[in-house]
Amino acid sequence: MSSFDTETDRGEKASRVSERPATRVVMDAAAIERATTRLAHEIVERNPGLAELALVAIISGGVPIADRLAQELKRIDGPKVFSGALDVTLYRDDVMGHGRRPIPQPTRMPFLVGGRRVVLVEDVVFTGRTVRAALDAVLDFGRPESIQVATLVDRGHRELPIRVDFVGKNVPTSRDERVELQVNGPEDWRVVVV
Repeated sequence: MSSFDTETDRGEKASRVSERPATRVVMDAAAIERATTRLAHEIVERNPGLAELALVAIISGGVPIADRLAQELKRIDGPKVFSGALDVTLYRDDVMGHGRRPIPQPTRMPFLVGGRRVVLVEDVVFTGRTVRAALDAVLDFGRPESIQVATLVDRGHRELPIRVDFVGKNVPTSRDERVELQVNGPEDWRVVVV
């Protein structure tokens, strides 16, 4: 301790450390695996015959979930499922208002959307604004037969009338908390609330 470090300084440092938000794990790797397996089974039940189904991941959090779902759907029903990834940055109604310049990621849609049953895949659904933006983006690629929404975590707090069709886990949160999917390797996945 330096001569400038007083009892008051140490007390203030301790209170700043305790003000940092605590992180709690709400889903570990095993829970995520169970949830994605269940989601895949629910998707098959609602969409018999996967030939006309397409998974469209919302970049970036939806991509690893969609990849897992595609593997599980192939294991359950056999044929490879069409999959793509959609960046909705320029479709958001709340990006420009924050004074940030959005940097879009590449969208990958290697199939025709018209006539397909599209399942939008997101990691965490919150206000519904990202899903609404994804709906607009998908419609720019064609007119699907239907659009459904699958998410690993639904935390509530909708600002728009968006309904999620397939939910891995409902996680009640306060509006000021953050829910994140953390992927640190093939077997090191978790969902945390900060």
